[in-house]
Amino acid sequence: MKATGFISLWTLVSLPCGQLVNPAEHEDVVKHAIKLHRGKGAVIAQRKQWVLESCRKLSGLLRQKNVVLNKLKNAIRAVEKDVGLSDEEKLFQVHTFEIFQKELNESENSVFQAIHGLQRALQGDYKDVVNMKESSRQRLEALREAAIKEEMEYVELLAAEKHQVEALKNMQHQNKSLSMLDEILEDVRKAADRLEEEIEEHAFDDNKSVRGVNFEAVLRVEEDEANSKRNASKREVEDDLGLSMLIDSQNNQYILTKPRDSTIPRADHHFIKDIVTIGMLSLPCGWLCTAIGLPTMFGYIICGVLLGPSGLNSIKSIVQVETLGEFGVFFTLFLVGLEFSPERLRKVWKISLQGPCYMTVLMIAFGLLWGHLLQIRPTQSVFISTCLSLSSTPLVSRFLAGSVRGDKEGDIDYSSVLLGMLVMQDVQLGLFIAIMPTLIQVGVSAHSSVFKEILRILILIGQILFSLAAVFLICLVIKTYLIGPYYRKLHAESKGNKEILILGITAFIFFMLTITELLDVSMELGCFLAGALISSQGHMVSEEIMSCIEPIRDFLAIIFFASIGLHVFPTFVIYELTVLLFLTLSVVIMKFVLAVLVLSLILPKTSQYIKWIVSAGLAQVSEFSFVLGSRARRAGIISREVYLLILSVTTLSLLLAPALWRAAIMKCVPRPERRSSS
Repeated sequence: MKATGFISLWTLVSLPCGQLVNPAEHEDVVKHAIKLHRGKGAVIAQRKQWVLESCRKLSGLLRQKNVVLNKLKNAIRAVEKDVGLSDEEKLFQVHTFEIFQKELNESENSVFQAIHGLQRALQGDYKDVVNMKESSRQRLEALREAAIKEEMEYVELLAAEKHQVEALKNMQHQNKSLSMLDEILEDVRKAADRLEEEIEEHAFDDNKSVRGVNFEAVLRVEEDEANSKRNASKREVEDDLGLSMLIDSQNNQYILTKPRDSTIPRADHHFIKDIVTIGMLSLPCGWLCTAIGLPTMFGYIICGVLLGPSGLNSIKSIVQVETLGEFGVFFTLFLVGLEFSPERLRKVWKISLQGPCYMTVLMIAFGLLWGHLLQIRPTQSVFISTCLSLSSTPLVSRFLAGSVRGDKEGDIDYSSVLLGMLVMQDVQLGLFIAIMPTLIQVGVSAHSSVFKEILRILILIGQILFSLAAVFLICLVIKTYLIGPYYRKLHAESKGNKEILILGITAFIFFMLTITELLDVSMELGCFLAGALISSQGHMVSEEIMSCIEPIRDFLAIIFFASIGLHVFPTFVIYELTVLLFLTLSVVIMKFVLAVLVLSLILPKTSQYIKWIVSAGLAQVSEFSFVLGSRARRAGIISREVYLLILSVTTLSLLLAPALWRAAIMKCVPRPERRSSS
C-alpha cells in the first residue's frame, strides 16, 4: 500500500550518510546516492532483498502495535470493572494505559510523516528556493506540533505520577488509623487541591487553537548560569517557580507574567535589580549635570545610556522599566495641569488651538516638499514631519517649574501659551496614533483607492473631535458637581494621614486617564485634565496636593528619562555625527523659525515679545517620537535607518534645548525674573 514511499525511505536510509566525509568526497557521495536512487551501483537482487526485509520488519512492528493496542483496551475495561480498586487507583492505571496508547499512535504517525516529507522533497526542484522554503516551513510546523504533543504527554505523566502518590497515600491511610493531626492535614491537602483546580487557568489549552496563535521554539535560561552546578538546588526551586527567562528565535526575551500556581508569591528579581541600579547610578549622573549647568534630566538619560544596550547592557527588563517610566509622564502632566488653571486656559485657548495646528500643517508641507525632491514616499514624509513637529512636554514643564507667571499687567503669560500649545500637541499625538493604521493602509494601497483612504482619515478625525467634545463635557460635569465634594471628603478623611489623600488623588488621575483612553484620546491628556480640574478648587488646594505628589513624580521621572537613555546609541551618533548635527540643527532652526512666524500672526501686538521664548521652548523634538518611531518601524512605514535617524535627532535636539531656552530667557525676561525662569 505504501510501497513507493517505503522504497524511497529505506533507500535513503541505506546511504552512508552517517559516515564523516571530507569536502573532496562530497561529489562521490552525491554520485553514489544518485546511482542508488536509479537502481545502479548495487546488485539488484541484494537491493530488493534489503527492501523486502525492511518492509517486512515495519509491517511486523505495525501488526505488533495493533495487538498491543487491543490488549490495552481490554486492560482499561478490566480496570474499570474491578471493584477491588479505589477511584484513585483506577484513575492512575487508566491514565497510564492511555498515555502508552498515545505514544504508540504518535510513533506510527511520525514514521508516515517522515515518508511523506521525503516524498515531497524528492518531487521538488532543488533550484526552487520558494519550494524549499515552504518545505522547511512545513517541517518546522510539524516539529513544533510534535514538541507540543510531547510537552502535553510529559504533563500527563506528571499528573499520572501525582495520582499514583495519592493512591499510595490512600492505601496507607486505609491500613492504619490516623491521628487527629493527620486527619486535619489530610483535609487541608484536599482543600488545597480543590483550590488549585479552581484557580488554575488552562491558558495553554484554551489559546493553542485560537486563530493567529503560532507555536515557537524558545530557549530557557536559568537565573544563575555561571554557578549552575554549585547552585543546583536554587535552580531547581526557581525552575519550579517559573523565574527563568525564555528567548525565542527572534532574540526576544520573555519573563513570567502570570504563574500557573497563584498561591505562591513570586518576584521578578531582574526588574528589582534594574530599578535599584538605575536609582543608584542616577545620583552621580544627576550631580554631574548639575555641576556643569545642565538640567538633571540629562543625567538620568546618561544613566540609561550607560546601563542600556549601548553601554554595560545590564538592564534585563527593558519593557518593564519603560512601562514604569510611563507613570512618570502621567504624574508630570498631572502637576503641569495642577499649575495650569482653567482661567489661564480660557485666556490663551485660541492661541493654543491655532498655533500647533498651523505649525503641524507647515511642517508636513515642508516634509512633503523635501520628500518629493528626495523621492521619499508621501506616507513616510508625513510621518517624519508629524514626529518632528511635536515638542517635549515633560522637558518644557521642567523649564517652567517655578517660573514667574506674568511679566506685565494685562499681558499674556508665556508659560500659559507654551503649556497650552503643548497640551494641544498631546491631543494631536492621540489623533496621529489613531490614524496610523489608516496611514499604513494608504502606503500599501493602489493609487485608485487614495481618495477612499483620505475619506477614512477625515472620518477618523471627526471621531476624534467627537471624543474630545465628550471629554470636555465630562470635565464640565465633574468640575460642576463632583470635584468639590470629592476633595472635601478626601481632605476630611486624610487629617493626620496623608495616605488617603495621595491614594484619592492617584485614583482620580487614573480615572481621568481611563476615560480619555476609552474615548480613544491620549492618556496624557487625561492626566493633564485631572490636574486642571483639581486646580479649579483654589491655590491652597493645589499647593497641598503638589507637596504630596511631587516626590512620587520625581522618582518616576527618573525612571522615565533613564528609559529614554536605553534607546540612545552613542556609537551610531559618533559614526554619523556630521550628518546628524546637520539634520538636528536644520530641524531645530526650522521649528524655531516656523514658531516665530506663526506666533507673529496670532499673538496680540502687546505680547509679541514672548514669541522668542515660546519658540525656543517648542524648537526641540518630543520624546514621544521614540514611541511613534517604534510603531512605524514595526508597521513598515519607515526603515531601520530612518528610525535610528529619528532617535538620534530627537536626542540631540533635547540636548540643545537648555542652551536655546537660556538664550531666549536672557534676551526677553527681565533680570529679577531670570533666575526663577531658568
